[in-house]
Amino acid sequence: MKMISACLIGCECRYDQKSCLDKELEQLLRDGKVIPVCPEQLGGLPTPRPPAEIVGGDGNDVLDGRAKIIDQTGCDVTAEFVAGAYQALRLAQTVGATSAILKENSPSCGSSFVYDGQFSGKKVPGAGVTAALFRRHGIEVKSERN
Repeated sequence: MKMISACLIGCECRYDQKSCLDKELEQLLRDGKVIPVCPEQLGGLPTPRPPAEIVGGDGNDVLDGRAKIIDQTGCDVTAEFVAGAYQALRLAQTVGATSAILKENSPSCGSSFVYDGQFSGKKVPGAGVTAALFRRHGIEVKSERN
């Protein structure tokens, strides 16, 4: 079983209340091969919500207390992102997931890139909080592009 970012299979759960529907990935859901998850909603954040970026590192740094996640209005939403990551991990472990397809560039789900924390639109190498937590627990993480 695999986990998948819910936005990739058509759920309008992104910060802007849109999805990133990928028909091929949606078919995985239809075939019963993936479990959709939105860590940000699981952490208690509303939809829509202000965009947020990791400031001071990547998801690993957030998990280790060296970085924060700040939304565009200046609110610290680190606790919600971390709580959502742990809820997503609990789901993954419950269904025995060994891999995940997560939305690239997201502060939760980015597997290789996240935004730079300055709302400049610039991407930097790094993982989102959920992707980092999944990897720490032996769950292979790929983006929708892999």
